[in-house]
Amino acid sequence: MSFDHYVTICKPLHYMTIMSNRVSHRFIISCWMISLLIIIPLLNLGLNLEFCDSNVIDHFFCDATPFLKISCSDTWFIERMILVCAVLTFIMTLVCVVLSYMYIIMTIIRLSSSQQRKKDFLTGSSHMVVVSITYGSCIFTYIKSSAKNEVALNKGVSLLIFSISPIPRKLSIV
Repeated sequence: MSFDHYVTICKPLHYMTIMSNRVSHRFIISCWMISLLIIIPLLNLGLNLEFCDSNVIDHFFCDATPFLKISCSDTWFIERMILVCAVLTFIMTLVCVVLSYMYIIMTIIRLSSSQQRKKDFLTGSSHMVVVSITYGSCIFTYIKSSAKNEVALNKGVSLLIFSISPIPRKLSIV
């Protein structure tokens, strides 16, 4: 989203060339491949767990924390691996987002039309709300003491991501 916004604001005449279907497909495939590379080792560790509690995962979607909660094995190592993966992913993606928005802000400031600056800042601010909700929720979800605690709070945070995040996108389009 931030790269698309960067191209829209900073390189508007080249948008169709830069953001072609080919580039979009490469972004999607790259995201899927990187996600798989991150999740496969954790999944392998999770498959070796023993489960002696209920077989019902107490969550809206399959996330690691509720999965670890129903295990009767020691999950300390897996929890630390999840934390490391989450922090690395968080930092790498945040750097990309921050760089994109730094370039966007510098470009918007150089615009001569105050009306165009206002429109671009409003669109960017709605994107930043979505980014803030997403990153804030990730921090809240993965930076905690143990997977065995606080699953109910994580369900609320997950609901926040899926219900509130689309609203600023709709507002920026209108």
